[in-house]
Amino acid sequence: MLSDRRLFLLTLGSASLASLAACASGPQRVERPMNGDFPGIPFADWTDQEPEYLLYPGDEIEVATPTASELTRTVRIGPDGRIALPLIGSVMAADRTLPQLQQVVSAAYAPQLVRPTVEVTLRQAGPIRVWVDGEVRTPGVFEMIGDLDAYQAVIQAGGFAPTSRQDSVALIRRGPGGSRMMRVVDLRPRRGEVVPLRRGDIIFVPRSTLGELAAFFTQVRAALPIGFSYSINGSNGSGFAQF
Repeated sequence: MLSDRRLFLLTLGSASLASLAACASGPQRVERPMNGDFPGIPFADWTDQEPEYLLYPGDEIEVATPTASELTRTVRIGPDGRIALPLIGSVMAADRTLPQLQQVVSAAYAPQLVRPTVEVTLRQAGPIRVWVDGEVRTPGVFEMIGDLDAYQAVIQAGGFAPTSRQDSVALIRRGPGGSRMMRVVDLRPRRGEVVPLRRGDIIFVPRSTLGELAAFFTQVRAALPIGFSYSINGSNGSGFAQF
């Protein structure tokens, strides 16, 4: 499966090609691409259906073992996506649903307990972050305090740069079953869409010039052999996911 970084870069390259074609043929109506517009890139059809909650680094959970209460722990998922539990040690928790993590921990306890019953409960969600990149003044990771829409996230990122293509902003989101969805949104002030954001959304604002294309291809080639990791809070303290 392609990493988030590779999907992101491949999508941006495809979006740039579409933008170039639009520039060459004059003003056109902005379409909302679905997966069929990006051959070879495994994006699912866009849906507003809420996917099942996935655990993230920073979430606080309780891992209860009713048949061995001394093993019950309340733990916070680390920056690497893992938790530490007695007898079984480190377990990957991030990017799993609560039932999935219950199954994994139960299987790990099976050699240790006669009845390895496990109950996982979300006690407190960690910071809710969105990513804003591209032609904005201060790209980065931003925490959602209450409701936040795509245009407001761009404002938090310092607003659009003069070279931005405001009517063709890429939005990437996790869909049902862990799939990735992508659509293009119009964020022009007073004329654009109001697009509420969700945890983990990625917003990319492309350039309005041809120079973007070469940069995309360079990044795509550089990213191909690189995998995704859960080092979300790196040593530089930036809060960026490390790839």
